[in-house]
Amino acid sequence: MTPYDMELIMRTVAITGTRKTGHRTLDDYAGLFTAYCGPFADSHFYIGGASGIDSLSLLWLAGNTEAQLTIVTPGTVDQQPADARQAITRTRDRIKEIVELKAGELRTPAFHARNRWMVDRSSMTIGFPNAAEPSSGTWQTLNYAAQQGKPRLIVPV
Repeated sequence: MTPYDMELIMRTVAITGTRKTGHRTLDDYAGLFTAYCGPFADSHFYIGGASGIDSLSLLWLAGNTEAQLTIVTPGTVDQQPADARQAITRTRDRIKEIVELKAGELRTPAFHARNRWMVDRSSMTIGFPNAAEPSSGTWQTLNYAAQQGKPRLIVPV
């Protein structure tokens, strides 16, 4: 069996979520990740390389599961916010792959393209939207997953 065959058999999960996470404690997020990502700990996760849920979920998954982890950035890792770069550096030994989509401009279309890239390669999406942001990139990603007929687990934060 090739690695590609194994990838087809293994559940793949895209993580999407708000960048605004300061309204909850780290323990709150750990509890949410335990409850909603923990059951999928044997999966392959695609995680955006941004601040907020991306970095928090990366740190939690790397420290609490044996899941395969792929980081996807719209540009390059060097263009990501400092806290996101630090999370990637801290967990580098647990990251299977870093995909840099190398967008020319880091604007909304580049982030949407990154999100679609992750959903297209995933069998499901777990979203952690900020309830106060009804038209966010997180919701755009969750809606795209729905349009693709893929399951979504929505965990408002």
